[in-house]
Amino acid sequence: MYRANFDPEAFSPAVFSARRMPDRIHYRMVRCNTCELVRSDPVADPAAVADLYHQSSFDYSEETQNLARTYGAYLARLDRYGASKGSLLEIGCGNGFFLMQARAQGYRDVRGVEPSRSAIELAPAEIRGRIVCGMMQPGLFPESAFDVICLFQVLDHIFDPATLVETCFHILKPGGFVLCLNHNVAALSARIMKERSPIIDIEHTYLYSPVTITRLFSSQGFQVKETGGVKNRYSLGYLTRLIPLPGALKKTMLAALDVTYLGHLPLRVPLGNLYMIAQRPS
Repeated sequence: MYRANFDPEAFSPAVFSARRMPDRIHYRMVRCNTCELVRSDPVADPAAVADLYHQSSFDYSEETQNLARTYGAYLARLDRYGASKGSLLEIGCGNGFFLMQARAQGYRDVRGVEPSRSAIELAPAEIRGRIVCGMMQPGLFPESAFDVICLFQVLDHIFDPATLVETCFHILKPGGFVLCLNHNVAALSARIMKERSPIIDIEHTYLYSPVTITRLFSSQGFQVKETGGVKNRYSLGYLTRLIPLPGALKKTMLAALDVTYLGHLPLRVPLGNLYMIAQRPS
């Protein structure tokens, strides 16, 4: 599909920090001719990458309000299925901004897992102690502990997604729900931009479509209730950062947006992401 275009210097905490400026570096990307799953082949040592995520910085605090509104809108969709609001886990929770949103929607016990020390240090005091610093793994939480598990822009980064989904199945209560938002490799934007798309990135080991993410969760016993496109809320400045433009031109545009404060203007646009709601059978 696409050849690798990076060197060893790409493996730094800065490159593995969330929502950095797109730099178009990636592993060799391949697509399965049978199931159409897109993945990186090969990938780096998982332990080495976990350490990079541990050292990574949290550089998108200005976007957390927009992200919370986007993710909160899809969390509210669980109400139509009668999801219990007892306990919620977010895997890859950053500084806990969404955990605060979940509390605002009535979830009583919120927990998080986050590999970045920098992100956790920036979490609100009432949330910080409820975040485990590390990578999600089997045994971290007891069986049937949560009513809802959320993964926002996380599943693309996982080396062994089947094990992660199996773990989610076991730590969910029977009848509990998983909510995922991640990149959609079948979206029109990804098909048009191809290798220039921001989703073709060295951090992404797997890229999903509605078909392949449904297959992944169904294979681990989940019942997939919904999949669909996402409308993201982002500032104009952040959206400009994603556009594949020459570096000098992009810097000029970002500087102009910053001076005029137009960079903070919020927009709600379809950016080629997908959401999925799945349930552990009762």
